[in-house]
Amino acid sequence: MTKMKIGWIAIFVVLAMLVPLSLFASKGEESSKEAAGGEKVFKVGILGPFSGPSARTGKEFKGSATMAFDAIGWKIGDYKIVPVWIDSQSDPAKATQAYEQAVVQDKIQAGILNWHSSVAVACMEITAKYKIPHLFGFGATEVVNQKFKSDPDKYGYWMFKGWPTPSKLTVSYVQALEDAIKRGVWKPAEKTFAIYGEDTDWGRSFGKAIKGQLESAGWKIVAEDYFPINQTEFYPLLNKLKKLNPAVIAGTSTAPPSISAFIKQADEVGLKSLIIADGLGWVGEWYKLTGKSSNYVIDQIPNWATEKGKEFAKKFKERWGIEPSPSSGGLSYDGTNMFIEICKKVYAENHKLSSDLIYKWVKENLWTGKWGYKDGIVMKNYTCTPETVPDPVVGQGYYIFPVLQYFDGVGKIIFPPEWKQQDLKVK
Repeated sequence: MTKMKIGWIAIFVVLAMLVPLSLFASKGEESSKEAAGGEKVFKVGILGPFSGPSARTGKEFKGSATMAFDAIGWKIGDYKIVPVWIDSQSDPAKATQAYEQAVVQDKIQAGILNWHSSVAVACMEITAKYKIPHLFGFGATEVVNQKFKSDPDKYGYWMFKGWPTPSKLTVSYVQALEDAIKRGVWKPAEKTFAIYGEDTDWGRSFGKAIKGQLESAGWKIVAEDYFPINQTEFYPLLNKLKKLNPAVIAGTSTAPPSISAFIKQADEVGLKSLIIADGLGWVGEWYKLTGKSSNYVIDQIPNWATEKGKEFAKKFKERWGIEPSPSSGGLSYDGTNMFIEICKKVYAENHKLSSDLIYKWVKENLWTGKWGYKDGIVMKNYTCTPETVPDPVVGQGYYIFPVLQYFDGVGKIIFPPEWKQQDLKVK
C-alpha cells in the first residue's frame, strides 16, 4: 500500500471519529438551551433542630414550613422553590458544618428559621462568608444583636430575628409579679429569687436579663445555676433550692425533655417557690410531658388568638399527628410566609430571584420600617426599625407575648391587665 493511500485512510478514520463527537456536542448545546428555557430553581435552606434534644421542635418547623410552601405550590413566579433541610442538631459546631455544606454543595441562595441562640451566633459567620440572606432565625440572645451591630455590612446577612432579645420580653414577668404584690394578690415573705437555665447563649441571656430586672425591682438573688442542654436529672439542684426557699425561681430551657423533667422533679421534691419556666409551652405536648406538676407554673407564650390560627393548628394536627405550639409551629409558619411574601415582592419588581436582590429589598424596606408582614397567625405585625434591627418591634399590635399561668394543661393570662383572664395564684 502506498504512502498516499495510507494517508487518505488515516484522514478518513479521523473524520469518522470526529463526526459523532460534533453531533454529540450539538446535542449537548440543545440540552443546555432546553434547561435554560425551562423552570428555574431557587433553593432555600431551612435551619432547625431536626435531630437531638430539641427534635420535637424541629418537627413543628418542618411541618409548618412545608404547609406554607405547599400553599403556593412551591412556586414563586417562574421559580420552583426547593427546600434544603439543615439539621442544627442543637449544636453550634454541627450546625455551621451543615449550613456550609448546604451553601457549597446544595447551592442554597437564602435561609430561614433557626431555634437556638448559640446556633444563630455561630451560623452568622457562614451567612456572612457566603453572603446568604437569612430571615426569621429564632436565636434571641443579645449576642446576635451585638455581632450584627459590630459590622452590619458583614453580619447583616442574618437579616431579621423571629424572636427579640430576652430583656424585651422578660420584663413582663417582673411586671406581673410586682402587679400582683401591689394589688395584694400575693404577699411573699421575702422578695428573694433564684435563676436556673440551660448553659447556652439563650439560657444565660434570659438569666442575665430577668436577674437584672428583678434586682432593679428590689428582689434579692440567692442562687444562680446553669446546666447542659440535655440534662434531665435535677434532684440535687432542686433540693438545694428547696432549702433556700426563694419566693421565685426563674429560668428556661429550649429542650422539652429537660424543662419537663425539671418541672416534674420540682413537684416531686416539694418545692414551694413560684416557678417561671420560660418555654415550657414551646411544644404542643407539654402537658403530656409534665401533667399536674405544671400547675401554678408561669410561662410566656402567645395563644391561638385568631380563627386563622386555630384553623392552622387544626390542619397541622390532622396532617402531622402532633399538636403545634404557637411559639414553635405558629411562629415558624409566619416566618416562612414572611419570607415568601418578601420573595414575591422581589420577583414582582425584578422578574428575578437572587441572594443579592433579597438582601437589598430587606435592607431598603424591612429594616427601614417601610414594610412589615401583617398577615400572620401569631403576631399582628412583624417589622423592625433602624433602631430595633435585627429585632422585631416589640409591643401591643406588633410582637408581644402575654404572661400565662398553667392549670390542668391550660394557660390563663395573668398579665398584661387588659388581657388578663385571672389573677396570679400561688400554691
